[in-house]
Amino acid sequence: MNNKLISLLKQNARLSNEQLAVMLGMTVEQVAEEIQDLEKNGVIMGYSAIVNAEKIADEKVTAVIELRVTPQKDCGFEEIARIITGYEEVESVSLMAGAYDLAVTVKGNNVKDIAMFVAQRLAPLSGVLSTATYFVLKTYKEKGISISGEEKDEREFFLP
Repeated sequence: MNNKLISLLKQNARLSNEQLAVMLGMTVEQVAEEIQDLEKNGVIMGYSAIVNAEKIADEKVTAVIELRVTPQKDCGFEEIARIITGYEEVESVSLMAGAYDLAVTVKGNNVKDIAMFVAQRLAPLSGVLSTATYFVLKTYKEKGISISGEEKDEREFFLP
Protein backbone atom coordinates (compact mmCIF):
# COMPACT_ATOMS: atom_id res chain seq x y z
CA MET A 1 0.00 0.00 0.00
CA ASN A 2 1.34 3.40 -0.96
CA ASN A 3 0.97 5.52 2.18
CA LYS A 4 2.51 8.58 0.50
CA LEU A 5 -0.11 8.43 -2.25
CA ILE A 6 -2.89 8.10 0.32
CA SER A 7 -1.53 11.04 2.29
CA LEU A 8 -1.40 13.25 -0.82
CA LEU A 9 -4.95 12.31 -1.81
CA LYS A 10 -6.20 13.02 1.72
CA GLN A 11 -4.67 16.50 1.50
CA ASN A 12 -5.98 17.21 -2.00
CA ALA A 13 -7.98 14.62 -3.94
CA ARG A 14 -8.04 16.93 -6.96
CA LEU A 15 -4.36 16.40 -7.76
CA SER A 16 -4.06 14.91 -11.23
CA ASN A 17 -2.34 11.59 -11.83
CA GLU A 18 0.38 13.56 -13.61
CA GLN A 19 0.98 15.75 -10.55
CA LEU A 20 0.94 12.76 -8.23
CA ALA A 21 3.40 10.89 -10.47
CA VAL A 22 5.89 13.77 -10.30
CA MET A 23 5.50 14.12 -6.54
CA LEU A 24 5.96 10.39 -5.95
CA GLY A 25 8.60 9.64 -8.57
CA MET A 26 6.27 7.22 -10.37
CA THR A 27 4.79 6.99 -13.84
CA VAL A 28 1.26 8.21 -14.54
CA GLU A 29 0.26 4.63 -15.29
CA GLN A 30 1.63 3.40 -11.95
CA VAL A 31 -0.30 6.10 -10.09
CA ALA A 32 -3.54 5.26 -11.93
CA GLU A 33 -3.05 1.56 -11.16
CA GLU A 34 -2.32 2.27 -7.46
CA ILE A 35 -5.45 4.43 -7.14
CA GLN A 36 -7.57 1.82 -8.88
CA ASP A 37 -6.25 -0.88 -6.52
CA LEU A 38 -6.90 1.32 -3.45
CA GLU A 39 -10.48 1.92 -4.61
CA LYS A 40 -11.09 -1.72 -5.52
CA ASN A 41 -9.76 -2.93 -2.15
CA GLY A 42 -11.94 -0.49 -0.19
CA VAL A 43 -9.04 1.59 1.12
CA ILE A 44 -10.35 4.68 -0.69
CA MET A 45 -14.09 4.76 -0.04
CA GLY A 46 -14.89 8.02 -1.84
CA TYR A 47 -13.91 11.62 -2.41
CA SER A 48 -15.51 14.73 -0.94
CA ALA A 49 -15.14 18.50 -0.79
CA ILE A 50 -14.65 20.41 2.44
CA VAL A 51 -17.15 23.25 2.28
CA ASN A 52 -17.41 26.39 4.39
CA ALA A 53 -21.16 26.30 5.17
CA GLU A 54 -21.17 30.01 6.09
CA LYS A 55 -20.14 30.98 2.55
CA ILE A 56 -23.02 29.11 0.93
CA ALA A 57 -25.64 30.05 3.52
CA ASP A 58 -26.16 26.42 4.54
CA GLU A 59 -28.91 26.65 7.11
CA LYS A 60 -28.56 23.02 8.24
CA VAL A 61 -27.94 22.34 11.92
CA THR A 62 -25.21 19.90 12.94
CA ALA A 63 -25.14 18.04 16.23
CA VAL A 64 -22.82 15.56 17.89
CA ILE A 65 -24.68 12.98 19.94
CA GLU A 66 -23.02 10.84 22.57
CA LEU A 67 -24.63 7.45 23.10
CA ARG A 68 -24.12 5.10 26.00
CA VAL A 69 -24.98 1.64 24.74
CA THR A 70 -25.15 -1.88 26.12
CA PRO A 71 -22.98 -4.08 23.90
CA GLN A 72 -24.90 -7.00 22.38
CA LYS A 73 -23.82 -10.59 22.86
CA ASP A 74 -21.66 -11.91 19.97
CA CYS A 75 -21.55 -8.58 18.08
CA GLY A 76 -20.66 -5.89 20.64
CA PHE A 77 -21.50 -2.47 19.22
CA GLU A 78 -21.51 -3.53 15.55
CA GLU A 79 -25.24 -4.13 15.13
CA ILE A 80 -26.40 -0.88 16.70
CA ALA A 81 -23.72 1.04 14.77
CA ARG A 82 -24.95 -0.58 11.55
CA ILE A 83 -28.53 0.47 12.27
CA ILE A 84 -27.50 4.05 13.07
CA THR A 85 -25.33 4.40 9.95
CA GLY A 86 -28.42 3.55 7.89
CA TYR A 87 -30.25 6.74 8.90
CA GLU A 88 -29.99 9.44 6.24
CA GLU A 89 -29.47 12.23 8.82
CA VAL A 90 -26.32 10.54 10.12
CA GLU A 91 -23.00 11.84 8.82
CA SER A 92 -20.66 9.73 10.95
CA VAL A 93 -20.64 7.09 13.68
CA SER A 94 -17.54 6.34 15.75
CA LEU A 95 -16.84 3.87 18.54
CA MET A 96 -15.29 5.75 21.45
CA ALA A 97 -13.30 4.98 24.56
CA GLY A 98 -14.27 6.85 27.70
CA ALA A 99 -17.53 8.07 29.22
CA TYR A 100 -19.70 7.10 26.25
CA ASP A 101 -19.63 4.42 23.57
CA LEU A 102 -20.69 5.93 20.24
CA ALA A 103 -20.31 9.44 18.82
CA VAL A 104 -22.92 10.19 16.16
CA THR A 105 -22.80 13.30 13.99
CA VAL A 106 -26.10 14.29 12.40
CA LYS A 107 -27.48 17.09 10.24
CA GLY A 108 -31.02 18.43 10.26
CA ASN A 109 -32.97 21.39 8.95
CA ASN A 110 -33.37 22.81 12.46
CA VAL A 111 -32.94 22.03 16.16
CA LYS A 112 -36.41 20.46 16.32
CA ASP A 113 -35.54 17.98 13.53
CA ILE A 114 -32.51 16.81 15.47
CA ALA A 115 -34.45 16.63 18.74
CA MET A 116 -37.11 14.50 17.03
CA PHE A 117 -34.43 12.27 15.47
CA VAL A 118 -32.91 11.63 18.90
CA ALA A 119 -36.26 11.11 20.61
CA GLN A 120 -37.91 8.96 17.94
CA ARG A 121 -35.05 7.06 16.33
CA LEU A 122 -31.95 6.91 18.54
CA ALA A 123 -33.21 6.83 22.12
CA PRO A 124 -35.75 4.01 21.51
CA LEU A 125 -33.17 1.66 19.97
CA SER A 126 -32.66 -1.51 21.95
CA GLY A 127 -29.49 -1.21 24.00
CA VAL A 128 -29.32 2.61 24.10
CA LEU A 129 -28.91 3.61 27.75
CA SER A 130 -28.58 7.39 27.35
CA THR A 131 -27.95 10.19 24.89
CA ALA A 132 -26.35 13.63 25.17
CA THR A 133 -26.73 16.06 22.27
CA TYR A 134 -24.38 18.95 21.51
CA PHE A 135 -25.14 21.45 18.76
CA VAL A 136 -22.28 22.70 16.58
CA LEU A 137 -22.23 26.51 16.60
CA LYS A 138 -19.29 27.05 14.26
CA THR A 139 -16.67 24.89 12.58
CA TYR A 140 -13.11 26.21 12.49
CA LYS A 141 -11.25 23.24 11.05
CA GLU A 142 -12.40 20.10 9.29
CA LYS A 143 -10.32 17.14 8.09
CA GLY A 144 -7.13 19.13 8.69
CA ILE A 145 -8.30 22.15 6.68
CA SER A 146 -8.87 25.51 8.38
CA ILE A 147 -12.23 26.90 7.26
CA SER A 148 -12.56 29.82 9.65
CA GLY A 149 -11.94 32.29 6.85
CA GLU A 150 -8.66 33.59 8.19
CA GLU A 151 -5.48 32.70 6.37
CA LYS A 152 -2.68 31.45 8.57
CA ASP A 153 0.51 33.48 8.30
CA GLU A 154 3.27 30.88 8.18
CA ARG A 155 6.15 33.35 7.89
CA GLU A 156 8.57 33.28 10.75
CA PHE A 157 9.43 36.40 12.71
CA PHE A 158 13.07 37.28 13.07
CA LEU A 159 14.09 39.34 16.03
CA PRO A 160 17.74 40.46 16.18
